[in-house]
Amino acid sequence: MSRPKNAPQAKRPPAVLVIAAVLVLEALCLLAFAGWYGYQLAVSTPLSLGGAVFTLVFAVALAVWLLAVGHFFFRGYRWTRSAAMVWQLFVVIIAVPTLQAGLVLAGLGLLLPAAAVLLLLFTKPVLEHTKRLTDGNDTKAF
Repeated sequence: MSRPKNAPQAKRPPAVLVIAAVLVLEALCLLAFAGWYGYQLAVSTPLSLGGAVFTLVFAVALAVWLLAVGHFFFRGYRWTRSAAMVWQLFVVIIAVPTLQAGLVLAGLGLLLPAAAVLLLLFTKPVLEHTKRLTDGNDTKAF
């Protein structure tokens, strides 16, 4: 469904752009990891082939899911706030032990974007932008 030509275009808050960009970048990093993992799986013998293939498929599926969350967050869907928040909490859970292991750059690279998204998710402009429930199609409950 397209917008009428004279309908005003709603301006997205900068925080929405930042959150959507971080989600898409995290998804692309996860896809890069999946590519590297698939290459390593092809050139070496894993201890558990089933577990390795599951990990590869799971990483790709998670990356595709994150791309969808980033896309629909950008469009203003309400459900994407919870999906983005849960993902960022998982990233924080991985970032803290990474920092404790002495990998400061990797840990900060995980922690800082996740913390920024978690903070921005609860700002008023983001909450106002993400009120959309449907595509606007005429749906009736039976």
